[in-house]
Amino acid sequence: MLGLLGAVLAALAYGTATILQAIGVRQLDALPEHPGWPARLKAGRLYAVGLALDGLGFLLSFAALRTLPLFLVESMLASSVAVTAVLAVVVLHVRLRRAEVAALGVVGIGLVLLALSAHEGPGRAVGSTGGWLLLGFAVIVGVLFALGYADRDRSRSSVQLAVVSGLGFGVTGIAARVIEPAKPLWHTIIQPQLWALIIGGIAAVVAYGFALDRGKTTTVAAITFAVETIVPAAIGLAFLGDAIRHGLVVVAVLGFAATLGGCLALAGRAEVD
Repeated sequence: MLGLLGAVLAALAYGTATILQAIGVRQLDALPEHPGWPARLKAGRLYAVGLALDGLGFLLSFAALRTLPLFLVESMLASSVAVTAVLAVVVLHVRLRRAEVAALGVVGIGLVLLALSAHEGPGRAVGSTGGWLLLGFAVIVGVLFALGYADRDRSRSSVQLAVVSGLGFGVTGIAARVIEPAKPLWHTIIQPQLWALIIGGIAAVVAYGFALDRGKTTTVAAITFAVETIVPAAIGLAFLGDAIRHGLVVVAVLGFAATLGGCLALAGRAEVD
């Protein structure tokens, strides 16, 4: 229950952060020319709170992944877009289309099905070999980011960077699942899993920002959601000991499909204009 609560709170933190950052950007844009640093800091304080909530969301998701399978936690994190959509209506007075309202209900049903079907338990130890393989994959993600960033075709570049972002977020999720806290602390610091988490996280966040700058929010968010949810879920089930409760495989599949489909329908709300 604590892991599940952590995943829910992480989704709430991420979704709320998006709204606060949107308000912060609006306030900064409304400033007169050359307002000075005190005025900038005052106008951007909500943006700073949003960044803090992003950090809190990461810590909560990390804690959740210690006891819950990737397919459940990653789906819950993607559902933060539903939180953003609801708060956009309440706080920013955005109007949702009927399809988006229906998608909110689908996401909710999907998450309930996933929570019922997921089998709790720690991830399987991958040892040093698995850790180095994960770090190698994180480095490949970094190389793919460089290639996508260098592409002069903005539309194609945005798609490539969205895929990179999804892979990077997937790496952070997998690393959080399999990292092995050790004593003394420096034994943890030198683990390749930790550095895979750091490299993957940086690549994911930076790639997502550039992808949004070069492409449409709906397309970028949809690609990122799909990759960061499907890839870690498949790896977790195949190699990391993630499990589904006996007799509930169909329930898990339906829940996963409903959650991901609903999130893709809401992808346009991943970044509020």
